[in-house]
Amino acid sequence: MFVSVILDPGAAESATALAQILTFYGYQKKQRSCWEHNSVSEERFTALKKDIDRVTDYYDKVRFYHYPVQGAMAITELKQKKWRKMLMKSSADDAQKNTQ
Repeated sequence: MFVSVILDPGAAESATALAQILTFYGYQKKQRSCWEHNSVSEERFTALKKDIDRVTDYYDKVRFYHYPVQGAMAITELKQKKWRKMLMKSSADDAQKNTQ
């Protein structure tokens, strides 16, 4: 799966730790706060989330855009030390299901 990571660290220490983790997992820095990887397994993604959770605090924000997840694009966000996930399916997929 393709994964893009957007970082909004609350402190310099968090920024350094997050960059080290993403580099360890093979992500490439594309812009100042954006990292990408083209081929990530679900197990590796789960391990990355756990490692990120260990080095972040309440003020850090991390957002993942990953595709495909259950045939859709997913956005997973760490905000205020809570993970949230949203699946975004296209309306074309819904239209195809309704016509079948």
